[in-house]
Amino acid sequence: MRALRVPRYGEPGEVLSLEEVDPPEPGPGQVRVRVGAAALNLPDVMLCRGTYALRPELPFTPGLDVAGAIEAAGDGVPADLVGARIAGVAELPHGALAEQSILAADRLYPLPEGVDDGAGAAMLIAFTTAHVALRRRAGLIFGEQVLVLGAAGGVGTAAIQVAKVLGARVIAAASGADRVASCLALGADVGIDLTAGEMVDEVLAATGGRGVDVVYDPVGGDLFHAARRCTASGGRLLIVGFAGGLQDIPANQLLYRNQSAIGVYLGAYSKDDAGRAFMSSVWFELMDWYVAGRIWPVIDRQVGLDGAAAALDDLAARRVMGKVVVRPALNSA
Repeated sequence: MRALRVPRYGEPGEVLSLEEVDPPEPGPGQVRVRVGAAALNLPDVMLCRGTYALRPELPFTPGLDVAGAIEAAGDGVPADLVGARIAGVAELPHGALAEQSILAADRLYPLPEGVDDGAGAAMLIAFTTAHVALRRRAGLIFGEQVLVLGAAGGVGTAAIQVAKVLGARVIAAASGADRVASCLALGADVGIDLTAGEMVDEVLAATGGRGVDVVYDPVGGDLFHAARRCTASGGRLLIVGFAGGLQDIPANQLLYRNQSAIGVYLGAYSKDDAGRAFMSSVWFELMDWYVAGRIWPVIDRQVGLDGAAAALDDLAARRVMGKVVVRPALNSA
């Protein structure tokens, strides 16, 4: 089979190599999936660089979000799963950027009839993160105001849509007029161009000086501190990621304003049956919303395996709006 491999650490375009390798064999509790589509994430860039929390032994195949059909089952996995169409997070070192990938059988999400592999892969991590963050971790209440940072990216575009379904007023912050326009087209009530003004002043003006109730932050760094300054008393700051640097959280400022900094890590729900059942319920609700046309993934482009390295470089440079979908059957040349 063909697979993208990381033989040494570096920028994706410099180190990723498309190779012919033997198909991986599923171990106990695992399945092998014929990859219909994968979706790129910032952690894939970090995996190539060797800066991610997980560091598989070199060489390895990166890629997390995957959708496709199960073609083999390991020991302890019901044989009748073979043939089922599913989405899931690939088990490294046999990641999603290959024609075949390995997944844990107890963390599979069924794809309903009519849901394309590309949509399933593009929605998996981005939309489940947004749902868990806003509904469970923040306890978002109808009518509250949400500030979404990195709003034109994969997780940001998902957060805008989930927040709107939950009845929030959404303020989207992105860099560049075209990216802001894409957020407004998704349903954001207010768009802020970070290259053209002062975010704090604009958020306070948009909220009548009160500030927002919830901040959805996959960016971190200096932007986190700006967002905290325009968060209302009693507000919640969701720590979703740190593409722009770690969030340096001033505990005294949180105390004085009764604010909460709340971590969002989906992996915590994969450790026991209760957590996995909860994540399944999240997925089923998202699929209901998608089939009803209430949410949809924003797909910047679709490429083959031969186009994934360049797309990851673009993702790292923030030249992507929404998600990039990789289809192994495509030839990008």
